[in-house]
Amino acid sequence: MLKIPDHQVAGHRAGDGKLGPLIDDSGRFCKPLQNDERGSREAAFYTSFSSNTKILDQIRRYFPLFHGTQLLEASDGSGLHPHLILEDLVSTHVHPSVMDIKIGSRTWYAQASEEYIKKCLKKDREGTSLKLGFRISGLQAYESEESGFWKPAKKVVSSYDVEDVRSSLKRFVSSNPLADAKPDGSFASVVYGGSDGILAQLLELKAWFEDQTIYHFNSCSVLVMYEKAGAETGMSRAEVKLIDFAHVTDDEGVIDHNFLGGLCSLIKFLSEILVNLGDYTIEGGLNGFRQAPFSFQNGPKKEIQ
Repeated sequence: MLKIPDHQVAGHRAGDGKLGPLIDDSGRFCKPLQNDERGSREAAFYTSFSSNTKILDQIRRYFPLFHGTQLLEASDGSGLHPHLILEDLVSTHVHPSVMDIKIGSRTWYAQASEEYIKKCLKKDREGTSLKLGFRISGLQAYESEESGFWKPAKKVVSSYDVEDVRSSLKRFVSSNPLADAKPDGSFASVVYGGSDGILAQLLELKAWFEDQTIYHFNSCSVLVMYEKAGAETGMSRAEVKLIDFAHVTDDEGVIDHNFLGGLCSLIKFLSEILVNLGDYTIEGGLNGFRQAPFSFQNGPKKEIQ
């Protein structure tokens, strides 16, 4: 039995006669292919990526499992429609806090139509993509059984400026995301820091993007997830996944500086949250965190110890 996902925070949502993704009880996420070249491009990426022997397992874990394509009844009632059959990334979570972050200062690709490029440029300029190299597309943070989730409306998120982004990144890892009071960021060290936290995972991806010349990940997102109940006990189950590959193109031997730059900027913002909370020092690095040296975009190189 297919149903509408409860925890989708961005993208096209099924329901009310609209085409969108569906999930089942076996942990599969059924994403309808777009009718134009974007659909065929995303299917081609998953097929290529899943069979590419150059992709290491430690990198492959950051991508949803791909189970092929299948004709399914579309959510908009239009009949059978081809769907990508993917891993439902939140199926093992009870109350997932989820954030979708679009990476890159530009979200268009050179082969796109002039009309599409203009549309993307407008979004990139009006949001924070051009300023920061990334923008938040949607998010939710769980507070309690009584209060439920903090989930700002799509219109609100699309109007975020730089300070809104900084505040939301902190509120996302707070025990009081729904409160009018200043977010406490009490789960930042568990979710963002640590040897297996979000920053550790982003740094591993960063190292790969500094070398990989297979793909250009245009308009792709980093999906960040954790479980509040676990964070309260120091076991957040924090995860990073890359999603949305309808605009991926071949790298042709060139490093994807657009994605890499946005990733470095996101790393910088998350690190600053830990700095301000006292969980990071220039001398000591991120607490409980060992990594090779890395550099922030437009910033000095720092040693993570």
